[in-house]
Amino acid sequence: MDAFYASVELLRYPELRGRAVVIGGGRDHQPRRRADGTHDFDLLRDYVGRGVVTTSTYEARKLGVFSAMGMMKSAALAPEAVLLPVDFDEYRKYSRLFKAAVREIAPTVEDRGIDEIYIDLSELAGASDDGGRAIGTALKEAVRERTGLTCSIGITPNKLLSKLASELDKPDGLTLLGHADVPARIWPLAARKVNGIGPKAAAKLSALGIETIGQLAAADPAFLQQHFGRSFGAWLHEASHGRDERAVVTHSEPKSISRETTFERDLHAVRDRAELGAIFTELCEQLAGDLARKSYAAKTIGIKLRFDDFRTATRDLTLAGHTLDAREIRRAAGSCLKRVDLTRRLRLLGVRASALARLADLVAPLAGGPASLAAPSVQEARPEYGLPLFDDPP
Repeated sequence: MDAFYASVELLRYPELRGRAVVIGGGRDHQPRRRADGTHDFDLLRDYVGRGVVTTSTYEARKLGVFSAMGMMKSAALAPEAVLLPVDFDEYRKYSRLFKAAVREIAPTVEDRGIDEIYIDLSELAGASDDGGRAIGTALKEAVRERTGLTCSIGITPNKLLSKLASELDKPDGLTLLGHADVPARIWPLAARKVNGIGPKAAAKLSALGIETIGQLAAADPAFLQQHFGRSFGAWLHEASHGRDERAVVTHSEPKSISRETTFERDLHAVRDRAELGAIFTELCEQLAGDLARKSYAAKTIGIKLRFDDFRTATRDLTLAGHTLDAREIRRAAGSCLKRVDLTRRLRLLGVRASALARLADLVAPLAGGPASLAAPSVQEARPEYGLPLFDDPP
């Protein structure tokens, strides 16, 4: 999907079309409705805090504002950009709509997140007759009709090339690409564009004088394996030539589900106890809601903390049984908190559920009342710090 979150917001606020818009503000940046039906919006120049950009419109991207960029830096680049809060409920709604529209035409779909999917077209009669142009056009029209939004599609022999091709002609693109097109269209791209080459690998390639996919393709496979190991080095060689044998996977089980938030200012476990306690409770409730909505229960509950010195701490607790109850999740997460030194101020707090099981696969019902709720198991003696915790009741 093209600039998905921002595009959904433009459906809600059509007066913002053509303007630089940044998504990432908190609840206090809600638009204010006027009597004539239009809205007053906050501008990025007035933002104060430490948040990051979730996404931006293409007009904002032309000014240098991209996802994961600090809001204060973005404000310096695009002070007149409109700032909107994130609304994940609305984005999930449109995600379900666009995926349903695709499945009516091509049912073999691999879900890759809220705004991206892979589609296997190989079993659709006539799909390859024109290289995929007709089916690609039909998919784009179906998505637009169902959602009012545009998407960009890459139709290629495999998933790796389709991921790359879908980015070539954004927004509203339809790119048909075969193996013969790889030298002209793929090799000039930066090596980091390949899905699977992260920042560290890209930096190492750059230090070796390899900046583009074409330069990577020209490298000796033995040289790549020498510097990156046998497995990853071999994969780099194959990927640079556009070779990928992965199938479209229509079903996979998540390993964990989590919720986290970065604070506008650093918070202290004692001095900001009430505020942290409310945030902690809300995260646990949201996590419980995510589990229920996806029909999972968790046996392990964990926390993630990032301090003002950017040090990160994680703790986990395994329960006697699976749960999706918000109170039990909060109790378990609170137990994890007691194993962390909270003398430093916090900049991020998160709660995680893992060791998941589908509700349908569990023998005993989990929602039948307090008797069905799991309790933390005491598996070993763990250190507890003496500092009062924001998890403790006032």
